[in-house]
Amino acid sequence: MTLRQESFLEHVRERGGYPGSREADRAARVVLALLGAHLIGSERAELAARLPETYALILLNPLQSAEPLSPERFIRATAAWIDGATETTATWDVSAVLSTVADAAGQDLMKRVLFQLPTGYDLLFGRPGEG
Repeated sequence: MTLRQESFLEHVRERGGYPGSREADRAARVVLALLGAHLIGSERAELAARLPETYALILLNPLQSAEPLSPERFIRATAAWIDGATETTATWDVSAVLSTVADAAGQDLMKRVLFQLPTGYDLLFGRPGEG
């Protein structure tokens, strides 16, 4: 089931405690661009199919990453891409977006996605112990 853009952003906005959808959209764009660089094959395509089109395209056309980032480096990279962000606020951004993505993905796809990622991403997705 694909989430509508308004619904997706509302979930991110609520989880991130953002005052409006603009901040939620900014976080979603950065986090999904970074995530897309870490996923390959059918898992990336299946995950994109469950997201609103705007965010699916970002996931499918990611920022380039020379190597998989550890969860800590993923958060630092997020902070670097969001104006005025700190590692603390970036952690919040990553958690708000990835927990919403995990809900859209469902348990089976999330297990396959986490299998592609370095250890520790299960916590970023709000799914401790599933990775």
